[in-house]
Amino acid sequence: MNRIEHIDTYYTSLASMQKKFDKFARKNGFVANSVKEFEAWKENTRKILYDLFGMDKFEPCALHAERKDVCMMEDGIRRESYLLEVEEDVFMPFYILFPEEGKQRYHKDGDTVKPACALALHGHSGGGKESVAGRREILAIADAIDKFQYDYGLKLAKSGYITICPDARGYGSRREAALQKDEESAYLNGACFQLSHMAEPLGMTVMGMLTYDLMRLVDYIEKRGEFDMTKLLCVGFSGGGMQTLMLAAMDDRIKECVISGYMYGYKDSLLTLNGNCSCNYVPHLWEHVDMGDIGALIAPRKAVVQSCKADHLNGPRGLVNALEQVAIMKKAYALFNKEECLIHDIREGGHCFHPEVLDILIG
Repeated sequence: MNRIEHIDTYYTSLASMQKKFDKFARKNGFVANSVKEFEAWKENTRKILYDLFGMDKFEPCALHAERKDVCMMEDGIRRESYLLEVEEDVFMPFYILFPEEGKQRYHKDGDTVKPACALALHGHSGGGKESVAGRREILAIADAIDKFQYDYGLKLAKSGYITICPDARGYGSRREAALQKDEESAYLNGACFQLSHMAEPLGMTVMGMLTYDLMRLVDYIEKRGEFDMTKLLCVGFSGGGMQTLMLAAMDDRIKECVISGYMYGYKDSLLTLNGNCSCNYVPHLWEHVDMGDIGALIAPRKAVVQSCKADHLNGPRGLVNALEQVAIMKKAYALFNKEECLIHDIREGGHCFHPEVLDILIG
């Protein structure tokens, strides 16, 4: 005997919500016919995002990072572990990967020559910074690297960048109580669901937490004074692409960026595909902008957007959904006559980072 009854017809809310999206969404989308109009739009849009993210709730503390550990990796790369206090009693662990002496890249700004620096931001299902930093000695991390080509932080260090790999809130040793388990699924994943439930009733968001923490990390990089800030690079895949997009959109100190696996329209990819991680969702965001509008805030700085043709996160219309958002960004770059500074790198296959994109940007 069956314990449940089969239901022939379901009465869902999706179609209604899609109509509401069409009616109410993107009222502050990118519109500008000159650089002057763009700058006014940019200022207003950043203020909207600042408010929606709940950035006013964060309380910066004195900027200090403590070095915890040093070890040697492959190819002579030195990995230093740090702990940065981003708010009182809120700490961000991060690695700095230093290339072997003689293999570092340097940038020249006038008479000043300093080492090239990059941020490598992780996404989901990779144990936070561990996959990005290439820690293959951890077997679960090795599998994640092989699945997503996740070790782009290590690749950046091998190419000469001093590379900083932070843990986002909810990942690694920043996991909340529900995921503080020595189980592989808990180890690899993050507590965005719990953080979202903690934050949103206070007028905060996970997106705001991630963006704020990264801006404090950039503050720290700048304060050290030893790295080149004129071409500060940020690279991220999937949830790391989300973090890269938001950081570059909100902070002009990011001069170059690679946004991989995260550029698609909200209606298809976060409304129709409504099972995505809680970190993606910001109350009222869709009323104001789509993802391409946020990307337009990066203009005219160098940006590479990487999309895969069969990435399921593109949504039911596939790559078209990504192309539409990149087209919004292209309009912003055209105002500056800097179309060459925005590249859309399209790859075969599903949701995965393709390291060839690094050659496109940095050679």
